[in-house]
Amino acid sequence: MKIIKKLPDAEFEIMKIIWQSAPPISTNQIKAQLGEDNRWKPQTILTLLVRLIERGFLSSEKHGKERTYIPLIAEEDYLQVETENFIKKYHKNSLTGLVNTLYKGDNLSESDISDLKKLLSERM
Repeated sequence: MKIIKKLPDAEFEIMKIIWQSAPPISTNQIKAQLGEDNRWKPQTILTLLVRLIERGFLSSEKHGKERTYIPLIAEEDYLQVETENFIKKYHKNSLTGLVNTLYKGDNLSESDISDLKKLLSERM
C-alpha cells in the first residue's frame, strides 16, 4: 500500500472539493466551489494543486487552455490513515480510549451509541 502523508489544512480543503465532485474536475470548478468566502488568490489555488500532484494525491491533464484533476487517493483511504494516526497519537492506539473521551465529553448521542453497539455486534 502507498504511504499516505497528512495534508495541510489548505490542501485538505481542495481535496474535499475534488472528492465530492465527479472526476475530472477543472481549476475553474474548484474555484467556483470554494465560493466567495474563500479569499485565496488564483495563484494560491494553483500552487496548492501543484503540491497535491507532487504529493501523489492528484493527476492532471491539460485540455486546451483548461487543466483538469483526478484524485489518485480515495477519500476513504485518506480518512482511514488520518484516523488511525490520530488514535495512535492521542489515544495510545486505543479505540476504547477515543470512544471514552467522546462519551465523557457528552459528544455521543443515543443514536451514536446505538450505532456503535450495532457495529460491534456485527463484528463479533
